[in-house]
Amino acid sequence: MSGKKKLMSQFRRIEPGPGQESVWDYPRPPRVVPSTALIRVEFAGELIASTTTAYRVLETSQPPAYYLPLADISPDVLRPTEGQSFCEWKGIASYFDIVVGAAVSPSAAWYYPHPTPEFEAIADHVAFYPRRVDSCWVDDERVEQNEGDFYGGWITSAVVGPFKGATGTSHW
Repeated sequence: MSGKKKLMSQFRRIEPGPGQESVWDYPRPPRVVPSTALIRVEFAGELIASTTTAYRVLETSQPPAYYLPLADISPDVLRPTEGQSFCEWKGIASYFDIVVGAAVSPSAAWYYPHPTPEFEAIADHVAFYPRRVDSCWVDDERVEQNEGDFYGGWITSAVVGPFKGATGTSHW
């Protein structure tokens, strides 16, 4: 098998089982979906966020990103950074460091201060990179982090890939 064919065979859609979703069935442009699951984020040994009113953003090839209401995040743990990025669908994202006592996780969370009209639901909501905190939870399941440094998807047993973000997936 040639190198290119072998590489492409690694990235075939995984068929979802009962109760699972394939990220390859998610739409493009992305969709915002309310979640009633208990979403929790822990950092520096503390629970810094907990909600049952998050939103999932579902986008082709990516695990869901969960956006939590600012009101359900511990006060004083988010420190704005200077960094920004642009999403063709959601607009300009800004970032937060997470600070708990002496512990700091740089650019560990992001939000859209003025999202595009299609994504107004996530205004005043913050998403967290699982790899930059101690743990993230969906109900009682600990989230696995999305590979790579760009995407902040939350991988649980309810979603199957392959997931964009790993080495060799930038062309997807």
